[in-house]
Amino acid sequence: MTTSVLSRYLNPEVLSRVADRPVEPRGLVVGNLAGAHKSPLSGFAVEFAGHRDYIVGDDPRHIDWRLYYKRDRLSIKQYEMETNFVCHLLIDVSASMRYGDDLQQKMLYAAQAATTLGYSIVRQNDKVSLATFDDKVRGYVPPGNSLAQIHRMTHHLDEIDPVEKTKMADCLTELTGRMGRREIVMIFSDFFTDLDALEAALQRMKYNRHEVVLFHVLHHHERTFEFEGMVKFLGLEEISEYLTQTEDIRQGYLECVKRYETAFDDMCRRNAIERIVIDTSHNLGDDLVDYLNQRTRVRVR
Repeated sequence: MTTSVLSRYLNPEVLSRVADRPVEPRGLVVGNLAGAHKSPLSGFAVEFAGHRDYIVGDDPRHIDWRLYYKRDRLSIKQYEMETNFVCHLLIDVSASMRYGDDLQQKMLYAAQAATTLGYSIVRQNDKVSLATFDDKVRGYVPPGNSLAQIHRMTHHLDEIDPVEKTKMADCLTELTGRMGRREIVMIFSDFFTDLDALEAALQRMKYNRHEVVLFHVLHHHERTFEFEGMVKFLGLEEISEYLTQTEDIRQGYLECVKRYETAFDDMCRRNAIERIVIDTSHNLGDDLVDYLNQRTRVRVR
């Protein structure tokens, strides 16, 4: 793994802005390592399990001061009544995700957002996995909580070429079978898919008590249709061309977008699923800081 590949997905300026904003699970989690988050399990003796580095926001009462004087750095005592969490990052790499140029390409923007969140999660000693999918699951990096995990993730992402259609519901159902219970699932996609099939797949995740977050990644053109004059539109997942005066279809297109977003929001509301709209023309650091800030303010069941 070269530094250039890693830097393609991790921006130091963005990392510095999210560094002091931990990703906390909403509600109780189940994990298999000692960590910093409350477990739903009861009846266990509270036993010392080890140490981890202090993170801003940790309870100072759990700092091991004797270890501090030996190592000159703050460490937290961990107990079996605490647990880590697992976060699954699922990225749509179908052909429509390659729309956009340079840093505004949807696929690259989604990959950078997911990698940055993954980096923050492993820094707090929690686990993260990565899966990519289009018409099938293209790759899977099992959960890990070391910085080497970020290298594995970026190595896989750098090999992806989005050229196929998406069969999102089938892929999400398959990936749900690889997860445990009460974990975090973050899905990065433009969600150009059948909403009924998507809802059925997401309900399987919710049945397993996962927290599900949908990062709806869209290019500014897709949201606003800021085209002028005669334009030839080329299909990304269909072999088709459409030459038209943009003024003739703008209103109809924007009305379709509005109906789709209303239906999408209704689906998320019915299933207690969070939808975060991301415009690739926006600053990634701003988007992630806004999201992490509101995670600390909102609690969902």
